[in-house]
Amino acid sequence: MSPLKFGILGCGRIVQRGLIPGLKGSQLAVLHALASERPGVAQEWATTHGVPHAYDSYQAVLDNPEVDAVYIPCTGEEHIRWTLAAAKAGKHVLCEKPLALNMEEAHEMVEACRSAGVILQEAFMWRHHPRSKMARALVRQGAIGPLRQIVASFSFDIDRNDWRLLPERGGGAMWDVGCYGVNCSRYFTETEPTQIDSSAHWWPTGVDMTMRIGLTFPGDILANVDCSFELPYRCQAEIVGEKGTILIEDAFVPPDVSVLKIKRGVDKDTPWEEIQIPAANQYAEQVNDFCRSISAGHLVDPGEDGLANMKVLELAHQLAAGRS
Repeated sequence: MSPLKFGILGCGRIVQRGLIPGLKGSQLAVLHALASERPGVAQEWATTHGVPHAYDSYQAVLDNPEVDAVYIPCTGEEHIRWTLAAAKAGKHVLCEKPLALNMEEAHEMVEACRSAGVILQEAFMWRHHPRSKMARALVRQGAIGPLRQIVASFSFDIDRNDWRLLPERGGGAMWDVGCYGVNCSRYFTETEPTQIDSSAHWWPTGVDMTMRIGLTFPGDILANVDCSFELPYRCQAEIVGEKGTILIEDAFVPPDVSVLKIKRGVDKDTPWEEIQIPAANQYAEQVNDFCRSISAGHLVDPGEDGLANMKVLELAHQLAAGRS
């Protein structure tokens, strides 16, 4: 098929670091338009990256009839507004995680895109990396025996003036990085949790700085997710079965050339086997899978619309805050 023409609604860090290189590395899409609400920024970026169209408003991208799909990287409180506007304009939507501020918004976004006949995908890029796909294939094949436990950690220390400490903008460690661990647990169990518990350390603004989420899945598969904005950098996932362990280091931000570690055995001295993963850009892989979903007319694995993940996150947040 002809490459899909993408528009990006915003010029933030994730765009420069992730989606622009991802679109350049994609075989199925091209970056056709950029917008920023900061006057002149989009044009500056468009000149630097060779993008045909630049606008000072997001709506201008949606009004461009050549644009097939948009990526929405803006902060969480803006996701619903621009997803609904994109659906109305007939544009497919790749929306940054977490999908919305709450389940009510997420449901409205999903329904609007379904009604408009456009694809909505939450932008969990890590799911699309070959390493993640290989790890899940090994679990499916029984390489580590029946799945029993998942431990996922993502933390780093942030500036205390960062917008991610503002609740009205969708701030908090759980929404920003804990969502990865929840997504990881659901990805490998391929089901939804039957029980959730959580606890947190709260910042004066009202957002969680550190959170622990416990999940129980069918078959008594257990998951422990931890996240933080006040701890040293940690980013890994441990997938444990009755016959072995898979370890994914830098789980959600893999280097260009990554390694998958697997221990096929239960003894203390069982050696780790390292599987070299071919170089891949997870943002390009995400874009390619998104384009395949558009071509198929429905979300294809491993993409998802984010609604199920939001359900878990919202309940975990409520439980930690004592509002369940």
